[in-house]
Amino acid sequence: MTSTELAALRRAIEQLRHTVAGVHHAFGDVPAVRRLRNDVERLEIDAGELASAPPPRADTLTEHVVVPDTPLDESLWTGADDEGVGGYHGDRP
Repeated sequence: MTSTELAALRRAIEQLRHTVAGVHHAFGDVPAVRRLRNDVERLEIDAGELASAPPPRADTLTEHVVVPDTPLDESLWTGADDEGVGGYHGDRP
C-alpha cells in the first residue's frame, strides 16, 4: 500500500467517523450506532496494521493457472453420476 493510498484511507475513515458521530447525535446510543462506532474503530486498527506491515512480495501477488481448452478424457467420467441432469441411469450411449 502506497503512502498516498494510506493517506486516502485515513481520510476516508476520518470522514466516516465524523458521519457516524452525526448519526449518533441523531439516533442516540442505540445498538446499531454502537456497532457503527465499533466498526470505525476496527477500520482504524486495520489501517494501522496495514501501515506497519511489510509490502507483499511481487511474486506472491498473483498466480496464473493455465487451463487448457482441449476436451478432457471421457474415461475420467466413467461411472460418475450426472447430478443435475437426472442422475446416473446406466451406460451412456
